[in-house]
Amino acid sequence: MSRPRYAVYFLPAPETALWRAASAIIGRDAVTGARPPFPEGAPCDAADWEALTEDPRRYGFHATLKAPFELADGTDEAGLRAAADAFAEARSPFAATLAVALLGDFVALRPRAEATAIDRLAADCVTAFEPFRAPLDAAERRRRLGSTPSEARIEKVDRWGYAHVFDDFRFHMTLTGPVPAPRRDAVRDALAARLDALAETVAVDAITLAVQPSRGEPFRVLSRHPFQK
Repeated sequence: MSRPRYAVYFLPAPETALWRAASAIIGRDAVTGARPPFPEGAPCDAADWEALTEDPRRYGFHATLKAPFELADGTDEAGLRAAADAFAEARSPFAATLAVALLGDFVALRPRAEATAIDRLAADCVTAFEPFRAPLDAAERRRRLGSTPSEARIEKVDRWGYAHVFDDFRFHMTLTGPVPAPRRDAVRDALAARLDALAETVAVDAITLAVQPSRGEPFRVLSRHPFQK
């Protein structure tokens, strides 16, 4: 059996309308584990909507701040949670304005404008929680490098376990897996109609630890750590 993996996420407070709406769109609430019904109407009434949301459903509605990792030797879950408490105690809440957008071939919530505070939060999470990350095994390293990695990508994967960090970080909260090209604009527009008003002012007031008990299982929320400064 594989070891648990952990990740540092941002997600809206579970009591917010944005959390409830987005969790229904992807078909799983990562806090409760419930499988809410997909909303009625476009695009969630498509016959293949369950397949189109398989990837985000596995991870739960979130933005990645520190990519999934196994715990390093000499660390444990209790220590990780304590570190998350200490990290959050030193940070202040701020607001972000998000909107539904295309990102490659999938649909996600993205910042409407430059997001310096979010980028800084993600960069700080990458470095602060690095002591808890076990080195990648060979198979995971190959997967994260991709087929033709650049020297910069190799350097980041080997140093931080993930390529999309620092200047390559793009904040996003995934809503679909890959969408066929002819449908992308329609799916984006329909999800924007459902979510843009809810995402106009999003409180970035906590980090969340998520856990995947073993490979193949969905991630679930482990603990939420509110900013205290």
